[in-house]
Amino acid sequence: MERSGILLLPDDSVWNRKAAEAAEKEGKMAKKVLVVDDEKLIVKGIRFSLEQDGMEVECAYDGEEALQKIKDTEYDIVLLDVMLPRLTGFEVCQQVREFSAVPIVMLTAKGEDMDKILGLEYGADDYITKPFNILEVKARIKAIMRRAGSNQEEKDKAKTIEAGDLKMDCESRRVFISGKEINLTAKEFDVLELLVFNPNKVYSRENLLNIVWGYEYPGDVRTVDVHIRRLREKIEANPSEPKYVHTKWGVGYYFQA
Repeated sequence: MERSGILLLPDDSVWNRKAAEAAEKEGKMAKKVLVVDDEKLIVKGIRFSLEQDGMEVECAYDGEEALQKIKDTEYDIVLLDVMLPRLTGFEVCQQVREFSAVPIVMLTAKGEDMDKILGLEYGADDYITKPFNILEVKARIKAIMRRAGSNQEEKDKAKTIEAGDLKMDCESRRVFISGKEINLTAKEFDVLELLVFNPNKVYSRENLLNIVWGYEYPGDVRTVDVHIRRLREKIEANPSEPKYVHTKWGVGYYFQA
């Protein structure tokens, strides 16, 4: 049966056990995902598919419930619908960013470009347009998790880096300016980390999109611009005259302390 663009499947308790057992045999810690949508059939379809891949899935059906779950539980990623009762997805995302950098993927209605832009403005890392293919959802989630776990050896070798008043702790993924901690989203941290470790190297928006979001990411370069602007607002004393993240007009962005 198909509803709202995703494939729905029957009860999956046997599949869940098999997937969990397979993940355990491979020595992998199951990734924990929170799916937030007030359409229960959509939630059921996503949950079934992700659990088949060995992920641990929890669900919430309104904004307040989602916010409380994120406060109480550490998730690897959150799938968050925009249109929710009690609190909208935008409101949830904005409040979550006050205390957590958990990756958030917004689920937006087809053609609603403003929803996509607002989601990124409020701190989302990615977005998926409804109706969606469940394979796309799984691919996006895996790509985000893969990037989050990549280059760990390099990060361990250089756990902290300092440039002027800026200090980055790559192991704990924390950033400080003049000793004050700055709360960055996962993608904001990834962008800053890439630039800091390659000072004075100019990255085009296309390069940043491919490196940080991945070649399979279907979004456009506006995503990069939004994240750079948000990053500057957080780490720069005067975002219009940046000290750290600079623009080379017509080319791209670079870091210089």
